[in-house]
Amino acid sequence: MFETKNRNFLERAILIGFHDFLVTPADASEHLSELQELMRTLGIPVIKEITVNLRNPNPKFLMGSGKAEEIANIAKDLKADSIVFDHDLSPSQQRNWEKFTKLCVIDRQEVIIDIFASRALTREAAIQVELARMQYSLPRLTRAWTHFSRQTGGKFVKGAGEQQIEIDRRMIKHKISQLQKELKDVKQQRLTQRKMREKTATPNAAIVGYTNAGKSSLLNKLTGAHVLVEDKLFATLDPTTRHFTLPNNQNILLTDTVGFVRKLPHTLVDAFKSTLEEAVLADFIIHVLDISSKYVDEHWKTTLAVLEELGAGEKDIITVFNKSDIADDPVLRAKLKALEPEGIFISAKTGLGMDRLVSEITHRTRSTTEIVKMRIPPARHDLIAAAHKNGKVLDSKYDDDGTAELAVSISKSAKRLFEDFICD
Repeated sequence: MFETKNRNFLERAILIGFHDFLVTPADASEHLSELQELMRTLGIPVIKEITVNLRNPNPKFLMGSGKAEEIANIAKDLKADSIVFDHDLSPSQQRNWEKFTKLCVIDRQEVIIDIFASRALTREAAIQVELARMQYSLPRLTRAWTHFSRQTGGKFVKGAGEQQIEIDRRMIKHKISQLQKELKDVKQQRLTQRKMREKTATPNAAIVGYTNAGKSSLLNKLTGAHVLVEDKLFATLDPTTRHFTLPNNQNILLTDTVGFVRKLPHTLVDAFKSTLEEAVLADFIIHVLDISSKYVDEHWKTTLAVLEELGAGEKDIITVFNKSDIADDPVLRAKLKALEPEGIFISAKTGLGMDRLVSEITHRTRSTTEIVKMRIPPARHDLIAAAHKNGKVLDSKYDDDGTAELAVSISKSAKRLFEDFICD
């Protein structure tokens, strides 16, 4: 990983992108722009971007030896200290490039894992990142011990390098098993917390979108929360849930989720499934798009693809076009309206369009509510407070004996809290 290569001393990176019969040169350039943003998040300057036509992937260098030599010479001339590939490298390809160039060589997976490692704040995120790191590192152990590989032993005696690799492999496998057990325990705690939320029968909406689209800013604007907001990719890894009271007095839970990104490593998709599943379990989804990005349509497709992969593709979705205060282009708005006719233009920074968004959220929650009449005896007046908390009391009156008659607009799931006291 980067940490083993003294990432803090890397100051000159070259990015390598690829195009083929599936990826156009324009797409490759876009992907490299995103990789450059990932590198900026790590604080590593990029001095050059190179796009390679990958017709027939080579098992040794991924590309042909002639192109590999050309890139090595460019890196030497520019005094680069690292080469970053916007393509997954096999462990052997990574070793070959490092041996050939004598430079730090990594791929997109390693960059993203390293960013996640620097952003993990809670115990759950730390376990998930460490698990992904271990799973990525296991087949790449020989990178750290190439200086031992020439020390061979006799017929029945293994070389020092081979012994060390086997020891490390056992250690990492044990660590992976330990992390998986810890993650299982943390998931159980999250399940318990979720069940406690479900007992209140409060509707839940998950805020999803491409990384750096403004999801945390939107949560802060709606609820007054103080979730970290930075102009960097993956500023928020851990899901944050906050209460929000709608104008009709309906309480709703809003959950800010980890941002999506193109080519997210499968190890991280699996490791962060418990984080991303907030979107799967939500009553509906608020999809935030940054319209100041020239790749907004690609971000839209990527997010929907990830939701589909998670099993949340059929969820009710409110599409929100964020940062409309800095991208007020009529042509762009027309293009986005064609993309999603019901989309809402807002600015989480200035508050533009927030009234309409709140109105739409209220409308979406109405399908889960109904008006019921209930009689609450004096001994259970605690349920009156519960009715105010879980719904909107439309009418109330009291009999001489203290029995309360209430007309309440309440979610269908919360109705079960009062089922013994509901009148026909």
